[in-house]
Amino acid sequence: MTKTIEILLKKTNLFLIFLFLSSFGFSQGYNDATKAYIRKYKDIAIKEMKTYKIPASITLAQGILESGSGNSRLARIANNHFGIKCHKNWHGKKFYMDDDEKHECFRHYRKPEESYRDHSLFLSTKSRYAFLFDYKITDYKKWAYGLKRAGYATNPKYPKLLINLIEKYELYKYDKGYKGGGKSSKKHETGYANANTLPYNISYKEKGLSKTGRMVYSNNKVKFVFARKGDTYKKIAYEFNLYPYQIRNYNDVNRKHVLKAGEIVYIKHKRRKAAKKYKTHKVRKGESLWQISQIYGIKLKRLLKLNNLPKGTKWTNYGKVLKLR
Repeated sequence: MTKTIEILLKKTNLFLIFLFLSSFGFSQGYNDATKAYIRKYKDIAIKEMKTYKIPASITLAQGILESGSGNSRLARIANNHFGIKCHKNWHGKKFYMDDDEKHECFRHYRKPEESYRDHSLFLSTKSRYAFLFDYKITDYKKWAYGLKRAGYATNPKYPKLLINLIEKYELYKYDKGYKGGGKSSKKHETGYANANTLPYNISYKEKGLSKTGRMVYSNNKVKFVFARKGDTYKKIAYEFNLYPYQIRNYNDVNRKHVLKAGEIVYIKHKRRKAAKKYKTHKVRKGESLWQISQIYGIKLKRLLKLNNLPKGTKWTNYGKVLKLR
């Protein structure tokens, strides 16, 4: 009996040792995969931080958590590292899988970089996340709890999970040395102070991503993009399978016009009149008629005709009230 017990104890101990080693091996494997993920995507996260003012530590921690360090089915097949679902404004490729509900629709990207860019756009253009950009970029704890408060995730432990990852892998070091963030620097690639509006509080809608990962918007039912630094009409035309002359025509400009970062670039013909809620516009100091036509998505020639202005007129009196419909 004693010998039998000894044998059983030995077998039990061997089994426990096996379980411990297996668990250690799994933990070590996950740890290595996470470190590899950080090495691979940290530069992209830093680049996104510099453009969109979202802490690189938060972006990386969300990527690790949402994608299982890049090993989830959604990340491997659809290059979706943040679990962003299709929503009604998504017009790109789609991937279906069970999540909170059966057969849910997720965004499918050509490469992970597009997922990172869409994550930045998702946070910077949704009004419910606007308050986050009042926090300092180095305050990852506020960002983590703020994301939960804004409804990014339903898991009550979500902020703690992000913070644990940031501290375990020292992701906060990627936020250091960058002075952006906070109220004084709340801008994005449009060059305008508020990521949710055009100048003069003109409302617009997201229409999905282009083939290069650029967000396409709609103003007055006309699709447009914001010019980035280094953009040309030729480059944007190529992106949307158009000719440069078409883009220039859509935007009422000639070959001499130099495109600047933040400018509105329509990729369809503007309309004959502004949206119903915009009937008039009071001209501001230093504002050209072309700028007004771009703001409201109305053809420049039509704007001149509505206000009995001669063809070719570029400026009008400061304070003048223009008809938009």
